[in-house]
Amino acid sequence: MESIVAGRQRVLVSQQTELAEALLGFETRNKYKLQDENGVPIGFAAEEGGGVGAMIGRNFLGKCRACTVHIYDQANQPVGRAKKPFTWFFHRMDVFDGDKRIGAIQRKFAILNRKFVVEDTQGREVLEIVSPLFRIWTFKVLRDGAEVARISKKWSGMLKEAFTDADNFGIEFLSDVDVTVRKLLLAAVFLVDFTCFENNN
Repeated sequence: MESIVAGRQRVLVSQQTELAEALLGFETRNKYKLQDENGVPIGFAAEEGGGVGAMIGRNFLGKCRACTVHIYDQANQPVGRAKKPFTWFFHRMDVFDGDKRIGAIQRKFAILNRKFVVEDTQGREVLEIVSPLFRIWTFKVLRDGAEVARISKKWSGMLKEAFTDADNFGIEFLSDVDVTVRKLLLAAVFLVDFTCFENNN
């Protein structure tokens, strides 16, 4: 994943909606285009699974379903994955760079905002991701209370938003964040999308 996140100030993550999903309202597996801040493609990501069982899981279990998102570089080479187990509440994604687990993203209980934490390989919480009250489209990434990065849901125009439920996100690195944390924050976008915006949740 290093080629996707290293040395960049911003990474854009755009969900790709299929025609069947747009017209019929059936959830198809999530696919994302990854671009740099100038719109140049730098990779893509796709949810694993096809077939009837996976379709039933997406449409009836929604954000609670188990899933794996595979991440590829621009040369179509697999570079990482984010694995989400089935759970009703407090969703989680374990993140792998190749075959090596590098940490996880965990949703936490919060009353007045949406809150996630970034965990290292030992399960220690190293960052908080918080969506402040009244700014539900912006997720601040905090280290010891200081904002070091930001995940934002980007509107792409009223017509597109009315016709599909495709989501577009941007990750902005506001300070010197090491490459492992950058990889974890890329995976955090997928969990934020699944748990906060899929099926208009």
